[in-house]
Amino acid sequence: MSSKLPPRHAKTGNAIDTNKLDRVVAEARQASDQRALGYREQALKLYPWVCGRCGRDFNHANLRELTVHHKDMDHDNNPPDGSNWELLCLYCHDNEHQKYEEHLAAMAAGHAPKGAGRSTNTTTYNPFEGLADLMKKD
Repeated sequence: MSSKLPPRHAKTGNAIDTNKLDRVVAEARQASDQRALGYREQALKLYPWVCGRCGRDFNHANLRELTVHHKDMDHDNNPPDGSNWELLCLYCHDNEHQKYEEHLAAMAAGHAPKGAGRSTNTTTYNPFEGLADLMKKD
């Protein structure tokens, strides 16, 4: 009869408490989900339901496909004014993170162009265009 030995830490050789590890991971995921709900709800109230890159419109039926992107890539930086957020569709959000990962890889390999930073691509769509004229009292 064989008994399964608990996994051991690679450096110390001590047994790893997998139940504790599972608890820590579950708590971290729950905290992350709670944080995301908070800033997502705020961002959806602050900004029009439009992708900031491709300009795709969203409504209640497809709102789950609209995500909150952190401009500085720090998911803990959530100022209440939403200045670190932009709403992006799933596809543009994935693309933005892919570009960032490629940029980091290029910098690590020493291939980044001089003065390269985060992408300066911006959308040409302005959801507030003409708002000032509409708000003028006649």
